Amino acid sequence: MTAMQRVVEARLQRVRLPLVHEFETSSHRKTQLEHILIRLRSADGSVAWGEIASPSDPFFAAETVDTCWLAAEHYLVPALLACEWETPAQAAFSWAGVRGNNFAKAGVDAAVWALHAQISGSSLASALGGTRTESSAGVSLGIERTIETLIGQVEHHLAAGYSRIKLKIRPGWDTVPVAAVRAAFPTLILQVDANGAYSESAENITALCALDRYDLAMIEQPFAPRDFLAHARLQRLISTALCLDESIETVDDLLTAVQLDAARIVNIKVSRMGGLTPARDAHDAAVLAGLPVWCGGMHEFGVGRAANLALCSLPGFSLPSDVSGSDKYYAQDVLTVPIIARQGVVDVPQGLGLGVHVDEEFVSAHTSKEVTLHSRG
Repeated sequence: MTAMQRVVEARLQRVRLPLVHEFETSSHRKTQLEHILIRLRSADGSVAWGEIASPSDPFFAAETVDTCWLAAEHYLVPALLACEWETPAQAAFSWAGVRGNNFAKAGVDAAVWALHAQISGSSLASALGGTRTESSAGVSLGIERTIETLIGQVEHHLAAGYSRIKLKIRPGWDTVPVAAVRAAFPTLILQVDANGAYSESAENITALCALDRYDLAMIEQPFAPRDFLAHARLQRLISTALCLDESIETVDDLLTAVQLDAARIVNIKVSRMGGLTPARDAHDAAVLAGLPVWCGGMHEFGVGRAANLALCSLPGFSLPSDVSGSDKYYAQDVLTVPIIARQGVVDVPQGLGLGVHVDEEFVSAHTSKEVTLHSRG
């Protein structure tokens, strides 16, 4: 039986890193990212890290870095510091009364999982029940200013060994870039992601149906997050599999999508679902439903990237993930040894706990705000 565990200190750090290449989605363009790193220390002196990888603006989801800081500092971390727990699920129960705030919960939950694995003498992947030691990864490319620039980005990442490319699309930037990339790379594993940018207008439906001709691996989240029925209607019109991302915040969402045939593939994202605990539950439910899944990302720093890789080690993740090498996004990451991809394959960390080491001096140099909380016991 695992001994009861207790966190006695938690440090939150708001960290900003520049991107090596600007990234545009259907909602906005970004040149830097700001995430919150969490450092937990247990009563026996063990230390573990987690990452709140929320966007800075409320476009992908309602949460932002500001709201996540508030939720973590005033609700989630105090609840964790006030309880004893034997498993990460028991720790998560301490903040069960907090509604929503999934991004904030995800960072705290991942830190708890990493601490649990560290104290138990296992890797995070092993603690989750993972079996894989490496993960096949693709890359997600933003909306570029020209088709030529987009083609250049695809060429660059194919040369780096990535075999799957995801293109961000939006109304007015869909069939033309997809046709151009497909013409240039006829055998490429290609998929698109709209981040919910489309309505069910006749013009949009025509454009989405036209994507059927380009042999795509999937069309991800064309409609708004809660619009399962619109996705089900589109799926009946096309042969390309629809994938849901923003729509799947809970296991019940996943089961609803299966029942309605609103998705034939699911992107399981730790941040969106509120942590490794619910993400693992979603993986298990998808396996039972016979639904292929893959692991999405939020441009995480190395801490969150390592947690995602641990999740990718679970057997049901049969499709290439978005968990590529850190160098795709950052000139220098927060880890002493960055996560890298070799020919599109990324190793799952096998060391104790998270399996990576944080460069605390580098983190401090890029921290704009910091707070340390302690237990009262």
